[in-house]
Amino acid sequence: MNNDFFGTEKISKILLKMAPPVMLAQLIQALYNVVDSFFVGHYSESGLTALSIIYPIQLLMIALAVGTGVGINTEMAYNLGIGRKRRSDETAGIGTPLALLMWVIFAVVCFFLMPAYARMNTSSEEVITMVVLYGRIVCVLSIGLFLESVWTKVHQAEGNMRMPMIAQIIGAIVNIALDPLLIFGLCGLPKMGIGGAATATVVGQIAAALIVMKGGFRKIPALVVFPHQIKRIYKLGIPNILMQAAYTFYIFGLNLILATFSDQAVTVLGLYYKWQAFFFIPLGAMQTCIVPVVSYNYAAGKYERCKKTLKVAIIFGIALMMIGVVLFETIPGPMLHVFSHDPKVISIGEVAFRFIGISKFPDVSCIFPGVGTCGKKFDFDDYQNGIFVYSVGVLVFKIWIELFLAHLSGDGFYHNAGRLPFLPPVCEKDDAKDYYGIEKCDF
Repeated sequence: MNNDFFGTEKISKILLKMAPPVMLAQLIQALYNVVDSFFVGHYSESGLTALSIIYPIQLLMIALAVGTGVGINTEMAYNLGIGRKRRSDETAGIGTPLALLMWVIFAVVCFFLMPAYARMNTSSEEVITMVVLYGRIVCVLSIGLFLESVWTKVHQAEGNMRMPMIAQIIGAIVNIALDPLLIFGLCGLPKMGIGGAATATVVGQIAAALIVMKGGFRKIPALVVFPHQIKRIYKLGIPNILMQAAYTFYIFGLNLILATFSDQAVTVLGLYYKWQAFFFIPLGAMQTCIVPVVSYNYAAGKYERCKKTLKVAIIFGIALMMIGVVLFETIPGPMLHVFSHDPKVISIGEVAFRFIGISKFPDVSCIFPGVGTCGKKFDFDDYQNGIFVYSVGVLVFKIWIELFLAHLSGDGFYHNAGRLPFLPPVCEKDDAKDYYGIEKCDF
């Protein structure tokens, strides 16, 4: 692709050319997460709860890997925009050592802390065992995820969306194919249960990494280049890492709240995020596509094109979220039945999906904030930092609203709330129980 493509072609045409391959690949990624939960749900209801508990850790891992990739992607596109091809290649070359370092740190920390993390979220020994098993496999063997994330961004910085799309599709197919074989022990393979689901996940990630390795792996530059370039990479990547990490801690906080009264409630939250991915992943794909376009045009001094790029992306995001709202409001029951037939999960989920679903429309503003800053002098650093500050503000507001509603709820959502230090303890009247046997109190 011509390097000046980002600077001269019509914005809508650029996004229509770049976005569909990324969206297709990431939608298939979402599909294999759903298939993962589908098979685990048919193997064990406790397994579904374990997947919901480990989900924030997986998001944190993705935040670190993808955020670093975004920093590499943005710095590469910036240098291409001002004609520094050699500097762009040096940035790409630093990506592989960074990915390997992140993998080693994350694997060691998660291996030792996984049991404590599991016990923070549930008191069920069966669920704890599953969380530790699944979590250690997907974290310790996550080398494929870190390398694929960085190498994919190298391709995308140069406008190559096709290779990452192929890699992610093949990775998803490998995962989907291995899931039933390893979970249930089909075709002579050992029956591994939830460990089989984790193994299928990491094998799929490694398969995807091997495909994007060609063209994604670049010659590692001299060590003298590392300090300056790493500083540049994380100056651009840290806002994205922190934004996604804030979302991770938000989900972790909700899991702690919900775990105070039922494992089924934790399961419902996990199932909600499985379905939500079908709408947020395409939105994230659009963000992936606009980053190199905005970075390139900012470097070239074409600030109006930066502004127009963000506006077109927001229009798309609003349309996509409207579809999500309609589905969550009209068919929550069938969406839940795909994974679980537990009456408590279905009953809680039908109410929860309708309440949470309404929030999808305004959530588009969390993905593309900062359009108003794109004036005559668009400040790309302000845009990146604005994403982080805005998103943290929204998440803090949302979690405190949910704590407030949980405490006021007549549905028992503050059962055992004394475990949370910032909420008062609840009463323990024997007659103050709701339909699910969850304790309730009057003020």
